Amino acid sequence: MSRWVYDFADGSKDMRELLGGKGANVAEMTRVLGPDRVPAGFTITTEACVEYMNADQSEPEGMSEQVADALDRLQEQAGKTLGDRDDPLLVSVRSGARESMPGMLDTVLNLGLNDESVLGLAKTTDNERFAWDSYRRFVQMFGNVSRGIPGESFEDAIKAAKQARDVTEDTELDADALKELTETFKGVYQEETGDEFPQDPQEQLRLAIRAVFDSWTGKRAVEYRRQNRIPDEWGTAVNVQQMVFGNKGDTSGSGVAFSRDEVTGAPEPSGDFLQNAQGEDVVSGVRTPRDISEIKEWMPEVHDQLMEILHSLEAHYEDMQDTEFTVEDGQLYMLQTRNAKRPAQAAVRFAVDAVSEQLLTRERALATIDPSTLDALLHPTFDPKAEFDVLASGVNASPGAAKGEIVFTAAAAVDAAEQGRDVILVRPFTDAEDVAGFYAAKGVLTSEGGKASHAALVARGMGLPAVVGAQALAIDLESKTVSVNGTELSEGDAIAIDGTKGFVTTDDVPLVEAQVNENFQTVLQWADELRRMEVRANADNPDDARRARELGAQGIGLCRTEHMFIAEDRQPKMRAMIMSDTHEARREALGELLPLQQEDFEGIFEAMAGLPVTVRLLDPPLHEFLPNAEDLAAQVERARIEESDDLERLEKLLARVHEIAEENPMLGTRGCRLGILYPEIYEMQVRAIMRAAKAASEPPHLEIMIPLVDYEQELEIIRELVTSIGEDEGLTVGDDYTVGTMIELPRACFVADRIARFADFFSFGTNDLTQTALGFSRDDVESAFVPTYMERKIIDRSPFETIDKPGVGWLVRLASWVGREAQPDLKLGICGEHGGDPESVVFFHRAGLDYVSCSPYRVPIARIAAAQANVEYPVGRWD
Repeated sequence: MSRWVYDFADGSKDMRELLGGKGANVAEMTRVLGPDRVPAGFTITTEACVEYMNADQSEPEGMSEQVADALDRLQEQAGKTLGDRDDPLLVSVRSGARESMPGMLDTVLNLGLNDESVLGLAKTTDNERFAWDSYRRFVQMFGNVSRGIPGESFEDAIKAAKQARDVTEDTELDADALKELTETFKGVYQEETGDEFPQDPQEQLRLAIRAVFDSWTGKRAVEYRRQNRIPDEWGTAVNVQQMVFGNKGDTSGSGVAFSRDEVTGAPEPSGDFLQNAQGEDVVSGVRTPRDISEIKEWMPEVHDQLMEILHSLEAHYEDMQDTEFTVEDGQLYMLQTRNAKRPAQAAVRFAVDAVSEQLLTRERALATIDPSTLDALLHPTFDPKAEFDVLASGVNASPGAAKGEIVFTAAAAVDAAEQGRDVILVRPFTDAEDVAGFYAAKGVLTSEGGKASHAALVARGMGLPAVVGAQALAIDLESKTVSVNGTELSEGDAIAIDGTKGFVTTDDVPLVEAQVNENFQTVLQWADELRRMEVRANADNPDDARRARELGAQGIGLCRTEHMFIAEDRQPKMRAMIMSDTHEARREALGELLPLQQEDFEGIFEAMAGLPVTVRLLDPPLHEFLPNAEDLAAQVERARIEESDDLERLEKLLARVHEIAEENPMLGTRGCRLGILYPEIYEMQVRAIMRAAKAASEPPHLEIMIPLVDYEQELEIIRELVTSIGEDEGLTVGDDYTVGTMIELPRACFVADRIARFADFFSFGTNDLTQTALGFSRDDVESAFVPTYMERKIIDRSPFETIDKPGVGWLVRLASWVGREAQPDLKLGICGEHGGDPESVVFFHRAGLDYVSCSPYRVPIARIAAAQANVEYPVGRWD
């Protein structure tokens, strides 16, 4: 029989896949800190959850018996029985996925209380208020988690109870009020479910465990996994742990503590706590907590113990730690620890400090950084020179600045994003139901909560600017207004937030581009010293080229020449060329474009002086440079009605549009096919490129790339054209420039050895290679069927975001392998959007590519991802 349950004493941090992150870390923490500091318990494995899901929500065989045995051991260790009427053992039931999913899964506290055991708890603790406070919390959480009762049903009852007694805080409700509130909650439970609140502790435990398992397949958890690329098949563990109580009075409390500042990464511990409260009060955002530094005034000894523990855990785990703790009657207990999710600036600061403190090596420190979060370091901030009025201040929960229209719901944020409008999601506090709004909004603002609130945690994890706990704001969700100091704002009004400093303003503050700070520069320097692959940028104009070089690009991996023909002063000349009937007429029209194109290249080459620049010759079909046929037909009809002198020109243009139109232009007359049918186009481009290179004070290393090659003969013909022009211009292939091709068709991958005979380099165009290999249209599938495919688990993410390793990835590996068999010195790169995706970068490193190329702002991400890949896979290739 499979083993489904492990005591904390039997686990370790190396059992993360089986016990989940929380279970593995609690087990490890028990070893490090000792059982006196960590409440005892047991973990039901992720395998049990997977089996439960596969068996249509039926418990795995033998699980209930193993849970009963583990509970017996826990009761023996505690010297108490679950739900005992005189002195009850109470437990928490918490989720624990392999990767942290803050706020996405469910938790139940104080399990084991019923109408009898609450009296025993009141007697043994001599604290009737504490007992009834614990019971009402349990009914509330159990009803919400296990039976899906809306939280508002309970919150409304709490508000009514406080109003009836003319108090403002939950802690001001006395024992009688809490007893009455518990009865109200039980009534809500029965009204909503049709059942009486369960009094059997064993039944409570069984239902709570099932609820945690079920939360894995809940809508919010599924959406979080999809956004964060967590596999559905992992499942969640369930942790059953002896309760310790932070709500027993003024010498008790609960909190969240980070071993370093979770926003900046500074070495000072940070976090929040509340006196006379349970952990749920701290993280829910309903009450505004106190800063962790104030524990020193409250309980100096506890403060010192906590600081020492944070230091020990960080040294043990070799990473910044995010912990939860409870103080019960002056005794400190640690409930969990995990590697802290933090924004990019904190991750970078921690890495640099950890090496400086000799806590980590450069390689290990680099591995603690999630490259995908580094975008936040490149996001706009408020212009430091700008003057603005601060409407309100709150907690600087997640760095970066944003501005947009106010929206009050996740649905409104999603709708606005679909319409292309920038919005700020404004809520009193957020919960898991609001996550879709986080992804749609430019920033988040709440009036309640602290650094460990749901809004803060989720925003930091996403790199989304956020200000929380702006208590001066009165947010009315029903009227959709925000009031502060006599100012009332409505939905649609503009605001701006600074998540780095915690400011809110209605002024239209200018945003400035982020600058790479000293810590980031240090990390990037490490990455450059540790990586094997080069990192280039995709850039089509001098400004992008300059910015790419500033961000560390080692050249341009893709310069798309078609973008140069779209400008207003180029379109008439390009259309004149397309409309020409003879080679001579086309050459004459192209002659007018040559100096303009040369000027474009001169600016790019100046920005990339001395570095490689890969220029792709014209790729798209010619019809893309002509007017839309339907619009043109309407113009012809108007000209005919008005007897316009322009009628003949328009009719000729329309005839040409129809003549070159294709049913499937993506697979039609484009790429090298254009160069073979209309060689004068490529002749002009190559001449402009080479003349620009000769004019440069420090010429780049030219790489002329021929697109959409299927047959080796295609490349042979175009290569001969390029080299003949090179000779005319006094440049030598191999010394002054090279000629290669973009590999973007499956056949080219299969016959890469043949194509390599005429190529100095391959650059994989993974955008089109993905389209042609999968038969997916990138412009259509994202909204058509990719979401359904992800929901049905046919794919786990869009193949246009991360390389499809078994399919498209295999084609890349195959072409690399057979291409280098034919030509060992063949240079290999990739210039699709996948070049900036960290996971794809690791794949390309292992496939043996020489460089990746991505958009300029993804260059720092790719540099770090490439270094991490070389540290983890130093050989580089699978063989």
